[in-house]
Amino acid sequence: MASKRGFTLLELMIVIIIIGVLATLGVMQYQAAIEKSRGAEARQILGQLRSQCAGIYMAEGETEHCTAANLRINTAASCIADMIPGGQCCDTHFFRYAISGTGDGETDAIFTATRCISTDGTGGKSPSGSTAHTLTLTTDYAAGTDIWTSTGGY
Repeated sequence: MASKRGFTLLELMIVIIIIGVLATLGVMQYQAAIEKSRGAEARQILGQLRSQCAGIYMAEGETEHCTAANLRINTAASCIADMIPGGQCCDTHFFRYAISGTGDGETDAIFTATRCISTDGTGGKSPSGSTAHTLTLTTDYAAGTDIWTSTGGY
């Protein structure tokens, strides 16, 4: 009797299912890693804003003049070249930015980056995120502390 060599249909189906599951898991991990890397844009710009505000704090002793206008954050409804998007997402950035917590006599500032999403109609650099996750830097210049918080793994 001659021996038969090869795989049965059942064995081939099991291998195909295993490859499909592994490919799905790989794609999901890849997408998560790519989204996390987009957070580098936000960390860089928030760091620049923090440094600019530190200069204002060192000159004046408070953060009252750490405003969106002084830090070149565009709060208008349209994109302006050479300005950081704040009021809406622009096709040059994955995030839009804001500053708060500054005022007369204040020594701290809160810088926030919010991920542009495709469903809010504000555009942003393609591809847009699916959820408007945030990355926040809270700086107390008097105490010399920085606190980073985030949603979405940035």
